Amino acid sequence: MSEQPASRGPVGGELRGVRTSGELADYARGRLIDSRLTPNAISVTGLVLNVAAAALILERHFVLAAIAFIVGSIMDTLDGRYSRMSGKGSLFGAFLDSTLDRVEEGVVIAAIAWQFADSGQDVAAAVCVLVVLGSLMVSYTRARAEALGVECKVGIATRPVRVVILSAGILFAEGELINDVDLLPAAIYVMAGLTALTTVQRVWHVRGELRKLER
Repeated sequence: MSEQPASRGPVGGELRGVRTSGELADYARGRLIDSRLTPNAISVTGLVLNVAAAALILERHFVLAAIAFIVGSIMDTLDGRYSRMSGKGSLFGAFLDSTLDRVEEGVVIAAIAWQFADSGQDVAAAVCVLVVLGSLMVSYTRARAEALGVECKVGIATRPVRVVILSAGILFAEGELINDVDLLPAAIYVMAGLTALTTVQRVWHVRGELRKLER
């Protein structure tokens, strides 16, 4: 009786599948790197999707807005990774990425504030301003700390956390996905509180680190 090739057995087939998947991933990664796609193009695509999300919020198409916002936010995370992986990154690209992140978040929250004001939720609309301010302060405290030579990634309301909270709020806004469920105001209130807390956490962290350096 001839011996069955190892590659056809359950274990061999599984290993072969893993190897093939790895080779396919390497091939796709290589083709992507060799393409004309740039990290800046990914960043701009993220901006376009977030602007589309803001427009959909104004039209009260919250589920579609959430999808656009989530995909646009994923693009924001991919541009940095692609920059490092492809070697196509630049100092301007890093600057553009950070700048567009702030613009995208501000545009989406501004659209939410408009909707709150239009529906008579004046307090929630005002809190949106605090959210934008808090988000900017979270980013600013890190940037200023790093300019002073202090690493500052502490705090709860990092960009990914804010994206998750806001995505959930938009997706379940005004009962469009589930009747009588509106999580958007709650999401805004939570973001306002967490960004304020994170700003305080980072200020306190930098204070402690700078004291250590001054000793």
